[in-house]
Amino acid sequence: MAGKGTTDAGLRRAVRVVAVLNLGYFAIEFAVAVTIGAVSLFADSIDFLEDASVNLLIAVALGWTQRSRARLGMALAGILMVPGLATIWTAWEKLHDASVAAAIPLTATGLGALVVNLSCAFLLAHYRHHSGSLTRAAFLSARNDALANVAIIAAGVVTALLWHSVWPDLIVGIGIAALNADAARAVWTAAREEHAAVA
Repeated sequence: MAGKGTTDAGLRRAVRVVAVLNLGYFAIEFAVAVTIGAVSLFADSIDFLEDASVNLLIAVALGWTQRSRARLGMALAGILMVPGLATIWTAWEKLHDASVAAAIPLTATGLGALVVNLSCAFLLAHYRHHSGSLTRAAFLSARNDALANVAIIAAGVVTALLWHSVWPDLIVGIGIAALNADAARAVWTAAREEHAAVA
């Protein structure tokens, strides 16, 4: 029991740090996204805000019963869909605007996001099988965001050197939406299994 208490305390500290990191970089990335009109950065910035919310909820819910945590896990699956829906709307608007995002700020901001997300994934990796779907949601978010950031960096490089078009940014933005949908599915499945086990 003492071991579990120690693990819970460590997890609570980790998710608080992750929440602060995500909230801080959300402000940076959102400002850059609006300034240069980047769909992929917009999608990723909303994802940072979602990740901050998820990790704060985990910190609060660690003391809850398994049934309550499973229910929250199902709710988090819905939250994970929000960035994807926002991205689809932004991408639709971008198709009508067709202005190309500035490649250097896009790449640099994606690189900064990658550093933040890799740090968060490293902090959460030790706890990804603890407390069921909640920590699975946090770890999957950080992992998927790191993958998305690599794609954002690639989009910036491609835009700068090979294809000066709106499409690299749009393709990556839509890809981020797909990653979030897959993470939502995985969290929903895990939460349903936990709920069924308790019932």
